[in-house]
Amino acid sequence: MASFVTEVLASSGKLEKEDLSGKISKMSRKVEDTKEEVCDMINKRYNDFLPSLQSSEELMLQVDTVSKEMDTLKNCIENEVQNVHVAVAEYTKLKQQLEKNTVIITMLGHLKEFHSAMEEFNKALLEKKYVDAANRLERARKSVGSLKRWKTSELPLLSALSSELTVQRENLIYHLGDEWKRLVIWKLPSTKEPAGEMSFLKVELKLSSACSKDGELKPPTLLSSVLQALAIQGDLQHKIKLFSQVLLKNMLKPLVMYASLSVRVTEQQGEGTTLALQCLEESDEERCAPSKVYNKLLLVLKTLHSHLLDVSIGDKKLSAILGELIWEEMSHTIIHDCLVHSIPTNSSQLEKYNTVIKETEEFEKSLKEMEYLQGDSTDLLKYARDVNCHFASKKCKDVIVAARKLMTSKMHNTVKITPDSKLRLPKLPAPSSEGKVKPESLKEEVTMENSKQLSAWSLRLPACRISESVQQLMELALDTLCEAVGSSTQSALQLFFTVRNIFQLFYDVVPTYHKENLLKFPHLAAIQHNNCMYLAHHLLTLGHHFRNHLPQPLSEGVATFVDMVPGFRKLGAQCFLAQLNVQRAELLERLSTAHNFCNLDDEDNYTAASKAVRQVSGEKCSLYKKSLGTELVWWLDISSEDGNHLQTLCQTIIDEGPLVFIPLAEEKKNKKYQEEVPLYVKKWGTFKELVIVLQANLQEIVDRWADSKGPLALEFSSSEVKNLIRALFQNTERRAAALAKIK
Repeated sequence: MASFVTEVLASSGKLEKEDLSGKISKMSRKVEDTKEEVCDMINKRYNDFLPSLQSSEELMLQVDTVSKEMDTLKNCIENEVQNVHVAVAEYTKLKQQLEKNTVIITMLGHLKEFHSAMEEFNKALLEKKYVDAANRLERARKSVGSLKRWKTSELPLLSALSSELTVQRENLIYHLGDEWKRLVIWKLPSTKEPAGEMSFLKVELKLSSACSKDGELKPPTLLSSVLQALAIQGDLQHKIKLFSQVLLKNMLKPLVMYASLSVRVTEQQGEGTTLALQCLEESDEERCAPSKVYNKLLLVLKTLHSHLLDVSIGDKKLSAILGELIWEEMSHTIIHDCLVHSIPTNSSQLEKYNTVIKETEEFEKSLKEMEYLQGDSTDLLKYARDVNCHFASKKCKDVIVAARKLMTSKMHNTVKITPDSKLRLPKLPAPSSEGKVKPESLKEEVTMENSKQLSAWSLRLPACRISESVQQLMELALDTLCEAVGSSTQSALQLFFTVRNIFQLFYDVVPTYHKENLLKFPHLAAIQHNNCMYLAHHLLTLGHHFRNHLPQPLSEGVATFVDMVPGFRKLGAQCFLAQLNVQRAELLERLSTAHNFCNLDDEDNYTAASKAVRQVSGEKCSLYKKSLGTELVWWLDISSEDGNHLQTLCQTIIDEGPLVFIPLAEEKKNKKYQEEVPLYVKKWGTFKELVIVLQANLQEIVDRWADSKGPLALEFSSSEVKNLIRALFQNTERRAAALAKIK
């Protein structure tokens, strides 16, 4: 069979098997020799660092020659295998050996590629061709990566090549960073200096060599080369991120936060462009207007775009990369340090705010033209357009703050309220109606009117004094409800419920904040009572006045404050009763020193009783007339054994007691109220009759009784009069006769 194949091959002019085997063996030896020489050369160059330029070039040529011979032999064998199927098994071993040699040749090719790339890299780096250098280094990295993928590869030089690649990459990054520092130079304040407006005056950003030869403002070739090389090496994002952080912190944010700061741009031919922060002395504004903020930011960003960022990195501009890094934080700063403070405080100013919205749109349009921004709508523009919502929120916040300030202010500053006093309600626009009312219906309404009308004094608050702060609180509520009229549904709802929250806050805050003073000072307790009644009085009709002028659902009955009225009335009554209890306890405590007015013939007892009475009558009582009467009743439960002393003490009460009724500042006008004491002190007549009895004789007592028809009979029962007579007079016939007449 073998001889037959030989004859066939010989007759067809092909190589014989023995010749082919010999050539493969010879080729294997040549491959091994070349492998050893190449590895030795690579080892000397990248491990031992020995100069071998000439030998390395010869080896590279030798590798190329062996590679070509291998390709020729490979093609020959493949043709033989394809044409002679019978000899497949015999040629398998030869093919395996050939494949092994092919692997070695491939690895040698990668080594050659790495070496060539590194040589070209070093040359490009010296010539400052940074893009070429980055590309060559990337090619060398791929060659090392290909060598690592061969599982059969056990080259000891692989670690040396990886180390060399790392060292050269860091070398390139260092050179690129050095060039960046020369092109972009920051001058920043010391970290030891206190942060503030003045510290930012030291901030400068210099962009070197920003002009090209033809005078156009374009990034220079070197800058473009540096940026593209950084991008190839994957370090551009980190570099731009650091730049963006410094830019935001030291230039963009301060320009937004401080109205007095502006940016100065200076250009010097051949040296570059400088951006520096400066202070405007004529600026006295605390907050900068949005238009001024936008102009300052655009000046910085346009300068950066013209001299630094107008460079394409792949399919993106460098300005787009920077925009992605700074926009979120910058827009947040613009909103919270500028737009928030530009929101109107009055609904009449809302139309003027359209100017700010247009300025914001123009600002974003300019940023999109420079590719800082991508997309159509941003949080900044959304915030500006939602001015109605922000206006309501700001208004509500300001109203609550103002209301709380009023509630925690001093209560003793009062104003007089009379029955004729009315709230200064604004003139509201006529509520919309579906149709006009027909004259017939008006006529019918007139005829159906009840002939009996309520008194003109109905729903009028009695004359009293209230805290000035409460009057201002009610005016604040009215102003807020006026803002709700004509507002959007959402804004109107916010404003209306803010007014409700004002009154709820009063209900919760005032009794707690002023708790100690309300118990300590009777005058304040009376004022707080009046305050609560004043608020309850106006809450009855406040919602009704505004309801028809508010949007739905407020106009359908939701706009009401009537549910809060019982709570305020109860709050005022509780405060007043608590003070009455305190006053009653104090009066009883002072009267307790009188020893129940017993044994007044004793000098010490009389002195103590007299002192107690004078303390009580001289006490400045700031309670209402109706309330004091209930306290004076307690002085009637007094038994006396010494008429003269007791009469003197009681006369002191009669003379000085009415003087506590001084509701008015002018003393003459208070006489009217002092004469009305019997109307409010139920036992005042009884008390005065008691004093008369204490100083009267038997006949005078009988005359005042007048057969149960006299003034004495109106205040005392017969048994009480008899007991007084028995206590005041000795048991004589005249006393017995007088007692007999008391029936």
